[in-house]
Amino acid sequence: MCLGMLSASAQAGPLRLLVSNGLKGSMEALHAECEQAIGRPLAIQFGSTASVKKRIETGEAFDVTMITVQAIDDLIKQGVLAGPSRANIGRSELGIGIRAGAPRPDVSTPAALKEALLKARSITYPQDGASRGDIERMFDRLGIAAAMKPKIILAPGSGPATESVAAGKAAMVLTLFSEILPVHGVEVLGPLPGEYQTDIRFAAAASATSKNADATKALIAYLAGPKV
Repeated sequence: MCLGMLSASAQAGPLRLLVSNGLKGSMEALHAECEQAIGRPLAIQFGSTASVKKRIETGEAFDVTMITVQAIDDLIKQGVLAGPSRANIGRSELGIGIRAGAPRPDVSTPAALKEALLKARSITYPQDGASRGDIERMFDRLGIAAAMKPKIILAPGSGPATESVAAGKAAMVLTLFSEILPVHGVEVLGPLPGEYQTDIRFAAAASATSKNADATKALIAYLAGPKV
């Protein structure tokens, strides 16, 4: 009986996932494991939380989304996500990335970070990323917002931002650690110092109109469970 059910499940169509770039490295690594755990293939599309949220709000069909907790909670209020399915699944801190082999300035204190940012020839970060507001508030608090303005290269996503550093087009990238670590040619310089550090938290929830309730429940439970 169980084998028959698994076979039928495996032959069903893929679950459609809309996932934040901040979880891209993790979900690419877990893709096969998740499929095995729930007995269904996954079709995953990645984007910034802002772009994923907009796609959902404009009616795109999907089964599960994984984006920031604030966006998840707003979509639940709008009625497009199933509130009981919501689960926290992870977090990532903000970090600084540089081109592999480049000089490594000190960024361990606010004063050192300020000096490093002012000396950098250019800084990039995603224009619609979940961390943009925190980054720009940090510039304000450091008193360098005006000085940073001509150095900033807003990228159309975390991938283009980190890749521009790998290619030498920008000196530093400010984004989530989870978006820096998987990129070849880019090294983590360090985290933002304590008072400027921000946790970006992620949650998962199912579409309120998904016809795959059992599979979405199993996937979210697996991602929120102790094995991941």
